[in-house]
Amino acid sequence: MLEPVDIVAFGEAMVEFNQTGAADGRLYLQGFGGDTSNFAIAAARQGARVAYVSALGADPYGAWLRALWTREGVDHSAVSTDDAAFTGIYFVTHGPQGHQFSFFRAGSAASRLNPTSLPPERVAPCKVFHLSGISVAISPGACDAAYAAMHAARARGALVSFDTNLRLKLWSIDRARAVMDDLIGQCDICLPSYDDIVAITGLSDPQALIDHCLRRGARVVALKLGAEGAWVADAHQRLHIAPHPCTPVDATGAGDTFGGAFVARRVAGDDLQTAGRYAAVAAALSTEGYGAVEPIPTAEQVRAALRAAEAAAG
Repeated sequence: MLEPVDIVAFGEAMVEFNQTGAADGRLYLQGFGGDTSNFAIAAARQGARVAYVSALGADPYGAWLRALWTREGVDHSAVSTDDAAFTGIYFVTHGPQGHQFSFFRAGSAASRLNPTSLPPERVAPCKVFHLSGISVAISPGACDAAYAAMHAARARGALVSFDTNLRLKLWSIDRARAVMDDLIGQCDICLPSYDDIVAITGLSDPQALIDHCLRRGARVVALKLGAEGAWVADAHQRLHIAPHPCTPVDATGAGDTFGGAFVARRVAGDDLQTAGRYAAVAAALSTEGYGAVEPIPTAEQVRAALRAAEAAAG
């Protein structure tokens, strides 16, 4: 019998090679990524009990990811090993327009998941089940597996958390719009990034975007606005969360950190404003180092930053 956890995340974890400023940009820092894995680690560093569901190749990269989850306290017993596939990798480069990604994931172990390879009993009982637009975009089989896992979790009483994370290299905008609108309608916590939800809806005003998600069926919306902070909302209130001052060098996993911290604090009982402020600080701190995972702050670091901000405000 699987032990209950606070959060189960589903998707694809990857090994990351992140460009640094050294050697004229030819030196890369090896790290880890994959949006829902970043989310899971962010939640775990805030004190939540977290499990991850995916597949890895039988290669060194897969072993590195398992070692990472073990260090972070993320249960990976529901991550299978596919001897006939590989673990995905990606590169991050930095320039005047920000960071850019180059992915090598077609045919990866996670993309070969399907409902048969992921029976419902492998998904631990949880309070929140999390998935993203990438989770359902990497292949039709993975999309079906994500839905099956989501329905199994919900049948056990779990809430559903969904982050848009739109990647048009993985699917067409029409398919992305149809699937994401359906998932927004089925989720309890919607975590859209501004550019994603604008592309999906054709709307641009933050309030109209929040209206869209709430009308579709989401109960809570945390609209991420990057350097402009975030809006958090439900049917009764809407609150703007100011950005936390920081010195950013790499925003690769900031949105995932926001989501993981926000959901972890909601599970812990925080109200919308408290969880939103905490998540904004966590996301800001995560931009002050290179890589998606390494700079994710711990709960102690976030609380220290919150105390410093409160003291500065008088």
